[in-house]
Amino acid sequence: MNFDDLKNEWNADNAEANNVSEAMLKVKEARTPIDIIRRKMKHEFNYQIVVLVIMALLPYCFNFSANMKHIYLAFYAITCGFTAYYFLKFYRFYKNSYDMSLDSRKSILWFYYEMKLNIELYKALTYIVAFIGFAFIAIYLFVEKASIFARIVGKLSPVYILLNCFISILIIGVITELWAWYYYGKYLKRVQKVVDELDFEN
Repeated sequence: MNFDDLKNEWNADNAEANNVSEAMLKVKEARTPIDIIRRKMKHEFNYQIVVLVIMALLPYCFNFSANMKHIYLAFYAITCGFTAYYFLKFYRFYKNSYDMSLDSRKSILWFYYEMKLNIELYKALTYIVAFIGFAFIAIYLFVEKASIFARIVGKLSPVYILLNCFISILIIGVITELWAWYYYGKYLKRVQKVVDELDFEN
C-alpha cells in the first residue's frame, strides 16, 4: 500500500467520523425539546388531577339542590371516564419515551409520531370535556332557572341562538388549537426539524 492509499483511507475515516459526530449533534439537538415535552406532560398530569378534585367540590361550593347534585355527579363520572382513558394513553407514552434509546433516528421518529398522535387525543379530550360542561350548564339552566331562562330564550330569535352556539364552538376550537400548539406543538416542531435534517443527510 503506497502513501496515497494511506492518505485516502485516512481522509475517508475522518469524513465518516465527521458524519457520525454531525448526526450525533442533531440527535442531541432533538433531546432538548423532547425533555421539555416530557416535563410539560408531567406538570399537566398534576394540574389535571387538581382540576378534577376541584370539580368534585363544585356542587358543594355552589349549593346545588339534591337533584342537581345527582345530575352533576353523573356528568362528572362521564368526564372522569374520558379523562382516565386519556391519562392511561398519555402515561403509557410518557413511560415508553424513557425506555427508548434516544441516540438513533428511529427512536426520535417514534417519539415524534407518537407525540403527534397524543396531541390529537389531547385536543379531542378538550372538545369532549367542553361539550360535557356546556351540556351540564344547559340542564342546570333548564332545571334550576327554568322560569328566568324561558323568559330570556323567548325573547331571542332561533338564528341568534344558533349563531351563539356556532361562535362558542369556534372559540373552544381556536383556544384548544392555540393551547396545544403553545404547550406542546412548538417543541414538537423542533423535533420534526431535526428528523427532517437527519432524513436529508441520509
